[in-house]
This record gives sequence, structure tokens and C-alpha cells, in this order.
Amino acid sequence: NIVTSFCPFQGRLLVGLNGLLRIYDIGKSKLLRKCELKGLPGIVKSIHTQGDRIIISDATQSFSYIVYKKFQNQLFAFADDTVPHWVTTSYMLDYDTVAGGDKFGNFWINRLPSEVTKAIEHDPSGVHMKLSSHGARFGSTAAHNLANPNNFFTGETITCIQKSSLFPGGTEVLIYTTIYGTIGCFMPFISREDVDFFQHLEAHMRTHKASLCGRDHTAYRSYYFPVKNVVDGDLCKLFSELEYDIQSEIADELGDRQPFEILKKIEDIHNRI
Repeated sequence: NIVTSFCPFQGRLLVGLNGLLRIYDIGKSKLLRKCELKGLPGIVKSIHTQGDRIIISDATQSFSYIVYKKFQNQLFAFADDTVPHWVTTSYMLDYDTVAGGDKFGNFWINRLPSEVTKAIEHDPSGVHMKLSSHGARFGSTAAHNLANPNNFFTGETITCIQKSSLFPGGTEVLIYTTIYGTIGCFMPFISREDVDFFQHLEAHMRTHKASLCGRDHTAYRSYYFPVKNVVDGDLCKLFSELEYDIQSEIADELGDRQPFEILKKIEDIHNRI
């Protein structure tokens, strides 16, 4: 077997070898196999861990969530993505959430539903995970499906994703890089007001700032999967290039505002990054 990924795990070594996941411990002269999980869909691309939770990305089948039951010394795959992705990079955002990028330029987020988390935490024996054999994908044995709250097409193969703030005290953002050298970021909105404002601004910009080649903006950002819960900041920033009459029309429809208020709002968001 070829080692495709590895990471430290509770004082041991967690290794991905093609279609299996294995835990090693150190012996007197060699590494000792402690337990393994077979039957993974493909090649383990990367491994993220937090507590007993393990998230693996597959080269062609997106993410799978695995839990390690210490008393049984067993690994259980209990959830996976409903859609295959050719994962190139990933980042674990929290205990239930992971962000990924694939070779076709898609950025997406998978999240484990809260009720599934509670069920897994209150199943120390793993019986609940053993009983279910119906998976999200054909050939999968995972009992649960991951939610997909966000989708966005960047247009370039994503090579790396990291969470960071670009200056002391700044908002934490997801920074991504692409194979063509693009450096971009995804910033979470902190209020519902901002979400509504920029969603409406984006809708107006799609109408008034058409592509040079005449392509529909929504269709482009949904090239492989429908764009979901992501506002295109690059498009919103083009508001300053519109004619003043059009700016005034959009500003009026956004709640009796003035064009300079829209520009200031965009600048405020930019300064948070």
C-alpha cells in the first residue's frame, strides 16, 4: 500500500493508505498496527482531526467523517458528502465543518447536522453506526449525509485554503490560492443586515453590469453546482464603474440611499479584511 497522507492522532500516527485508514503506535523496533478502517471509496487525500473526530478528503469522492471509539479500538465512518468532488485542498473550520476546493475550481463547505453530532456523541458503543448500511453515495456505508450550506465556482483550480486574519484584530477570513496565482478570500458576514444588503446589490449588479461575452453571471458561478449562500464581492465592487444615474437608481431601490452610501458600505467591508 502507498501512503497518501498522515497526521498525529492522540499520541499515535493516523495514516491513509489508498482505500484504508490505519492507526499506528510506536513499538520497540517498528510501528505497530492498532486498528484500521477498510472500504473507503478511493485515495485518502488529507486527514484532519479534533478530539475523536476524523475528517478525511478523498481524491475523487469529497469528504467522509469518521469517529474513533477508544474502548472498542475501532474506527467508524458515519457520514459523507452527497456529491463527489476531486478534492485538491481542505481546511477543518470547526468540529462539524470543513471547507474544500477541487480541481475544477469549486469551493464548498460541508457541515454535519447538529442532531447527527448529538447522536454520535451519545453512542459510545457505535451500535447506531453499525446498524445503518444505507449511504449517501453508491457503495458508501456511511449512515448520514453531510449538509452543504455553501457553494461557489472560482474558475481556477484551488491549491490551498487557510483561515487567518490579515492584520491584528481583523476579521478572520478563509484565504485561498489557485493554480494560476490568484489569491482570494471568503469573509463571513456578521449581521443579517449585511447579508440582505449585499445579496440585493449583487442581484442589481447582475442586471446592470453584464459580462463582456454576454454570459449570465449566475450561470458562471454555478458552473458545476448551483451557487449557494455566497455573494460575489468582485461583482459588487464594480458598482463604482456604473454611470451615476444607474448608481442612483440602484441606491434608491436599496432603501432610499445615496450612491456614496453604497460605496462607503463596500469600502467598510473591504477594510474589515
